Amino acid sequence: MEHKPIVLVPACHRRLDGHDSHTVGKKYTDAVRLAGCLPLLFTTIEGPDELSGLLDIADGVLLTGSPSNVHPSHFGESVHNTSLPLDPDRDSATLALIPQAIARGIPLMAICRGFQEVNVALGGSLFQAVHEVEGQLDHRGTDEGPLEEVYGLAHPVGLEPGGLLSVLLERESIEVNSVHGQGVKRLGVGLRVEARAPDGLIESFSLDNGDAPSPSFLLGVQWHPEWQARLNPVSTQLFEAFGRACSNFRDRHRGPDGTR
Repeated sequence: MEHKPIVLVPACHRRLDGHDSHTVGKKYTDAVRLAGCLPLLFTTIEGPDELSGLLDIADGVLLTGSPSNVHPSHFGESVHNTSLPLDPDRDSATLALIPQAIARGIPLMAICRGFQEVNVALGGSLFQAVHEVEGQLDHRGTDEGPLEEVYGLAHPVGLEPGGLLSVLLERESIEVNSVHGQGVKRLGVGLRVEARAPDGLIESFSLDNGDAPSPSFLLGVQWHPEWQARLNPVSTQLFEAFGRACSNFRDRHRGPDGTR
């Protein structure tokens, strides 16, 4: 019997009705299932043994978007806007997990905040307010109205020739939504640009595998492909590619029945 690949998904930390709580948007767990995988949520990580134990059972990692931002102390800056939410517990978990998942070759897909987490974990930095940077567009979109408008297509991104996205999607550009205030400033070590917005802002990256015979799958995107993913052919292609990578990792390390 074939076992679905297990994909780790981080929970955010919020206070709801006076209680400390963990939250994950259903659209992300739905996207993991669209990829043909089984989502497994994790919260805080209490030390290296827990981290190693989680990675031992993982066939993939999906880093989600979130209302919160990565704390700028992780890239040597102070908080620019104190009214914006932060989530230091999530920072502690994901920033520790990312480099170890990459080192093990575990497939990783990162969305919005997750995209920024990967960049910071690999030594990169972020614009804390893209719209305040000269020459950059306002990528925040609208936060009012129906969700179909909030997550509606906002601008094109140009795909880098010969990159993972251009090969996978077989096109030169795609239309994406845009609901982020922060963005990549300095690209993390070992990453390659996959797509840029019209203002040049990095919208996607992958792992620069060089001439590795078995390249690892890492795809980070600044937009939200999980939004109504089943209705968007590009989003479906991205999650299916992630799912294939997770299945291949499972087969190499455990076998389709998960026992090896």
